[in-house]
Amino acid sequence: MVAFHASALEGVAGNPALPTPLLLRLLAFDGDGDGDGDGHGPPRRALQRAGLPEPAVAVILAHPNPGARIGFATSAGAEPAQRARLVDDPSPKVRAALAYGPEVYDPRTTVAPLPDDVCARLLDDPAPFVRSALLESPHLAPSFLASLAAHRDPAARRSAVRVGEILAPGERAALLADPDPEVRRAAALGECRRDAHLTAELLREPEPAAEVLRRGLLTRADAERCVAERTHLPALAENPSLPADLVERLAVDPDEAVRLAVSLRPELDETRRMAIDFTAAEFDRGDRVRWVREGLGDPEALRRAATSAHPLLRRAAARSPHLPPDLLRVLARVEDPVLENLLGIYHPDTPEEVLMRVFARLGGTFSAWMAETHPRFPRQGLAARYADHPDGNYRRLAVRDPAATPELIERLSHDPAVWTRQAAAGDPRLPLRRLREALHDTELASSAGANPALPEDEMAAVLDRAGVPARPPGTTARPPDATV
Repeated sequence: MVAFHASALEGVAGNPALPTPLLLRLLAFDGDGDGDGDGHGPPRRALQRAGLPEPAVAVILAHPNPGARIGFATSAGAEPAQRARLVDDPSPKVRAALAYGPEVYDPRTTVAPLPDDVCARLLDDPAPFVRSALLESPHLAPSFLASLAAHRDPAARRSAVRVGEILAPGERAALLADPDPEVRRAAALGECRRDAHLTAELLREPEPAAEVLRRGLLTRADAERCVAERTHLPALAENPSLPADLVERLAVDPDEAVRLAVSLRPELDETRRMAIDFTAAEFDRGDRVRWVREGLGDPEALRRAATSAHPLLRRAAARSPHLPPDLLRVLARVEDPVLENLLGIYHPDTPEEVLMRVFARLGGTFSAWMAETHPRFPRQGLAARYADHPDGNYRRLAVRDPAATPELIERLSHDPAVWTRQAAAGDPRLPLRRLREALHDTELASSAGANPALPEDEMAAVLDRAGVPARPPGTTARPPDATV
């Protein structure tokens, strides 16, 4: 397939104005194959469009190419009930893709879990890697995980430990006495924060896990011994049950990582916290501050972190979707590039001036993503400010301005910077003559194909040039081969 034809086809696959008949034709496509599942399948942007109509879903489910069905199984835009219809797919690779679910790269995207009964069927799948994919999925409902506490498969029972807080006391006790040693150990790790005896048992292992020191309920004797032996001291310094005098000893430890861990403890007041000699890494996002991360819905914990002078506590608070407007304003006034990046990623109400600073600082793909997806990213006045800016990264912002004229959009479609040209090629104000030209430009074809102003006949012509067969109305690809 000629390069610009393939690019234009990718663009059309994601075009929001693509008519249903052309969408169905595109979804039935098997790439460069012969219709027997040997091609590359439809473009992924077509398979993973949000809100696909029922006829489109039916075409995908019956597609002969398992790659097409995998693309749909991993779509974050599909409803769980739609993806669940692949539970009986003849290809175990498709069922494994369904079991694990979508890979999510946008932290603002949440994926609704598959229904519990569908997960139960996948857990009984004859292919071991399908069962493993399900248990490794980050998208499982707590109710399903809790239902695994007495499952016959030890790996499933081990997964139930992930939701130990909602298990009944009898279920937690049964997991602690499980015949499988890996299940018993996982259950003990989950329970040791409440049980000093379990903590002591885990500490007797030849190489006790740092997690035991980080969260287990410690006796005074065990705590003193671990400090003396310097066992996982940075983890131990986070332990909520560590006696106060040992906390003070670790606050002046020669190891900088230990002092930093102490500085993040929740019980410290600001005076004591900032008296510790610690250094926060320039790009540390505060991901490991557990009491903030686990309490992002707790208004008091969130307020203490957001108003702290400690940069890692502020950064940890910035990730909370529950950040109230007053704390958002507090954090937006802090001069911290990492903090501003986090606000731009996680908060739709981040002030425009913060977003523009992030855009100016980072540029590239991240800035493009933020400019295109953030609801508060400015639009008004950008054409007047940036259309003639020496940096092409800024000139493309002019395309976002509702007041930009078709003449300006066409001028920017010839810009020296490829990202600016691509932004203009995807804008519906681009004159039709220039839009048609852009469809035959390798660098612009994808953007032009996705332009919602592209006429239907031009979309159909893109499909024709890319070799997408025109199928008679009402037909679909043949049913999948049960041997795939």
